[in-house]
Amino acid sequence: MNALTNKAKAVDRRPMTWLERIYLWNIAKGMAITLRHFFKKKATIKYPEEKRPFSPVFRGTQVLNRDEEGRERCTACGLCAVACPAEAITMEAAERKPGEEHLYREEKYAARYEINMLRCIFCGLCEEACPKDAIYLSETFAPANYQRKGFIYGKPELLIPDPKTQPEEYAKAKGQH
Repeated sequence: MNALTNKAKAVDRRPMTWLERIYLWNIAKGMAITLRHFFKKKATIKYPEEKRPFSPVFRGTQVLNRDEEGRERCTACGLCAVACPAEAITMEAAERKPGEEHLYREEKYAARYEINMLRCIFCGLCEEACPKDAIYLSETFAPANYQRKGFIYGKPELLIPDPKTQPEEYAKAKGQH
């Protein structure tokens, strides 16, 4: 019967010579490979002091955005929650009360907004689905935690700092510093 591919090789079954049995040639080849890697540039970085450059398409943790006046952009339309394939986003909508115009852009806002980072697959579909550019994936890691409860990010953890009251933190969160 013929093989489907011509990748089969015949096995050499002749007995090894004395030089092959002491493995000196194989040890020399292994040492040559070791010496070659010894003089190459190291792939390891010293993490806290040195930061690794990320790809331009890196997707980090989600951030809820504000407008230039410091008001929340999210209108609790729910499109991000519907677009999320992992069902990691939950939200509750509320109506804006008189006198809260400086806090929320629209009449409706997200009273509760949570992302379960254990379920999130960082696909970016929530960012694409949002018509108000209220959510985007930043260039930061999701920090480690010891309890499952710490991986559920609420609105206080997700909301970007206010540009009027905290301009330095806002610029840092936007990546301008």
